[in-house]
Amino acid sequence: MSARSDAAKTFIDAAGWGQASRILLAGDASNRRYDRLTKADGTTAVFMDAPADKGEDIRPFVLVARFLIKNGLSAPHILAQDSQNGFLLIEDLGDALFARLMSETAGTADALYTAATDTLLHLHQASIPDLPVCDSNWLVAITDPAFAWYAGKPDAFAQFDLLFRPLAQQLGQVPYVVILRDFHAENLLWLPDRTGVARVGLLDFQDALLGHPAYDLVSILQDARRDVPLQVEAKMIDHYISHTNTEPKDFRTAYAVLGIQRNLRILGIFARLCLRDGKAHYVDFIPRVWGYLQRNLDHPDLADLAEFVNTTLPCPSPEFLKDLKTRCATHPTP
Repeated sequence: MSARSDAAKTFIDAAGWGQASRILLAGDASNRRYDRLTKADGTTAVFMDAPADKGEDIRPFVLVARFLIKNGLSAPHILAQDSQNGFLLIEDLGDALFARLMSETAGTADALYTAATDTLLHLHQASIPDLPVCDSNWLVAITDPAFAWYAGKPDAFAQFDLLFRPLAQQLGQVPYVVILRDFHAENLLWLPDRTGVARVGLLDFQDALLGHPAYDLVSILQDARRDVPLQVEAKMIDHYISHTNTEPKDFRTAYAVLGIQRNLRILGIFARLCLRDGKAHYVDFIPRVWGYLQRNLDHPDLADLAEFVNTTLPCPSPEFLKDLKTRCATHPTP
């Protein structure tokens, strides 16, 4: 066994789960790994392995989980933690992922997306914790991979900055709320035995920030991994607006601006995951992300930005995507 495996076993033993069976539950685009532990009586928990030497830090997850639970939402309870090694033992919220339920049972999408939107409405009423701010500097900076990795034109980022920064600055005119950032159908679980917004189980929120209320709505309604029907997207935006004091036109513009920012960032990340990290399957999601990007660029107030993006970034043609995969894991740096 490796030293890390030994440390993990020691942590699990000390938490009282040493006799439990252990199977891989999930991995993700980061360096985190999740295992399900099952005791002889059927009781389960989830072991998170987030190695600090690979840039992971469990402390934000713990902080945000406790904040969400305090505000009546269903984040996993923390059962044991070791911040130094990057180990967590957390409550197991089950396997009823929104994405799985919607693919297995027709007609469930509307109710599940409504429940997710209601969760955001509830979250956005909570008092603001001490978290970093998703301001214009942050929004602009993290789109850089779209130009460095996806387009292969890092010098074009400066021109994007000039066009996009004024739009991003306007987003700061509304009060910030907690944004979970990875709020989508593969990170939400349906918990029918609970009531109200607690029926939505929340995962993967360790990167939470303070930002514009439209951010997480974009995240779930423009999901890189699955198609969301246009009518569902429109209905959920209307649902959110009708339950807040937001000005509809301003909110829809902010939604489009954040949709551009988020989908540009995802294009860059997926290209980087292929070219640098050898994860070619993320390329298959790029056409959907490009479609969302174009939908947002169609906003009548964003014509100048649309012209720049569409003349700078290559359209993900079959030939372009094939070339990306051919160059998989060949670029350690942009």
